[in-house]
Amino acid sequence: MNIEFSAEDETFRTEVQTFLKEKLSPELRRDAERTTTVFADKDVAMAWQEILVGKGWAVPAWPGEHGGTEWTVTQKYIWGQECAKAHAPGLIPLGLRMLTPVIFRYGTDEQKAEYLPKMLSGEHYWCQGYSEPGSGSDLSSLKTAAVKDGDDYVVNGTKIWTTHAQFADHIFCLVRTDPNVKPQIGITFLLIPMDTPGITVEPIITIADDHEVNQVFFDDVRVPQANRVGPENEGWTVAKYLLEFERGGGGATPGIDESIRDLKVIASREKDGASALMDDEGFASRLSELEILNESLRFQELRTLEALTKGGSPGAGSSLAKNTSVEISQALNMLKMEAVHYYGVPHANKISLNGFTEDWVGPDYAETVTPRMINSRAASIFGGAKEVQKNIVAKVVLGL
Repeated sequence: MNIEFSAEDETFRTEVQTFLKEKLSPELRRDAERTTTVFADKDVAMAWQEILVGKGWAVPAWPGEHGGTEWTVTQKYIWGQECAKAHAPGLIPLGLRMLTPVIFRYGTDEQKAEYLPKMLSGEHYWCQGYSEPGSGSDLSSLKTAAVKDGDDYVVNGTKIWTTHAQFADHIFCLVRTDPNVKPQIGITFLLIPMDTPGITVEPIITIADDHEVNQVFFDDVRVPQANRVGPENEGWTVAKYLLEFERGGGGATPGIDESIRDLKVIASREKDGASALMDDEGFASRLSELEILNESLRFQELRTLEALTKGGSPGAGSSLAKNTSVEISQALNMLKMEAVHYYGVPHANKISLNGFTEDWVGPDYAETVTPRMINSRAASIFGGAKEVQKNIVAKVVLGL
């Protein structure tokens, strides 16, 4: 495997670095660094999206005629690397990265003309209506029902863990249109405006004291059949296609590299008795183990990159990489908690939700450690639970 980048790719990397240096303001970088949830705050993400749209770099994966960059697979990887190194905010992927491939493949011409430009401009902000109480990893058991009535579907039911539903003006939603067939067959994919009468959003405040997710209720919500994507009762096929893009994306190692560097700064400043924590052999050994594991992940990502450049697919490697990156990130967050010790108790989200406006008690690097550690626990579930990913590896790689 050739792990060296070409001269052309290194020239592109320099162009990206220059752009980030010029356009990524200290305020945007600071806001990104303070993010404790999976997605950046809406205002931060949309401000960065506007800058990228102006450059023409907002949607690298889109076809060129719709605003895509037509970058190579390697250039997209380099872009993701450099954004992570620069602490750039992540764009909200629900519409731009996850829904749009579905629209490109299954949507009508009218749907493409209506939704794609508004996603790119930021006029539309989407959320995802998949999980329900009792239907998470076993998504085919969903019960939110849609019944035909004239030219509409009438939708009743509820969705849960709906990220950023409090901000969204649209939701892409899986609904059951035929309860009398095999569960995977009787599902349909709908696009629903959030201001439709009968939709209610209730916040869910997590144990990290953040408001990232919600429960959405549908009470006789009328949705035009023209808002269906793909054939009726074939939404399971559409949903599986979308999940390829939820679980895909750029490599995780650049972000982990930054997290390791942050931890080393903390450990060099925090004391273990009279010495810096970084000088403690036990702590340094645990950190070294994670660095080694991250290097193994980096080679897995490069193998995947090589396969993609040759027209292949990630295969089960994406499941292995997902689980490994989550394991490393969660362990790093735990080490940071240990490093800041008592400064991690009055964490930032709890203070802000209680209207506390005094100066932060403790060093700046400790402010987001606790909520980030707690929030990271959810990574074992979202985007495909770790047990599901292990089953994929066992079946595809080990033949079990």
